[in-house]
Amino acid sequence: QVQLVDSGGGLVQAGGSLRLSCLASGRTFSSYTMGWFRQAPGKEREFVAVIRWSGGIVDYADSVKGRFTISRDNAKNTVYLQMNSLKPEDTAVYYCAATLRRRPPRSLDEYDSWGQGTQVTVSS
Repeated sequence: QVQLVDSGGGLVQAGGSLRLSCLASGRTFSSYTMGWFRQAPGKEREFVAVIRWSGGIVDYADSVKGRFTISRDNAKNTVYLQMNSLKPEDTAVYYCAATLRRRPPRSLDEYDSWGQGTQVTVSS
């Protein structure tokens, strides 16, 4: 199993930037694909971005393409979500997730482990 601790959320102004971090640990850590999801008040949890821990394959939701970047630092067992040009509609609780799927999945139910979530609020 892999344990995930996500952090880095906060309050930012529209157009600003924020970087989320997800620290992973576990005996099968090196095999995991890592994703980011978000859930806004009153809405279902939705896919944001995904990256293979080893391989460099990435995918993004259309709503964040060109603004968000998912990356990894294997030496620190950490994945990041760099969020630029933030919009009020990006406001949500953001969750890090892990899966043993090799092809980066977009579906929530394909992930096995989840972080506790970190709040991102974008003001106008």
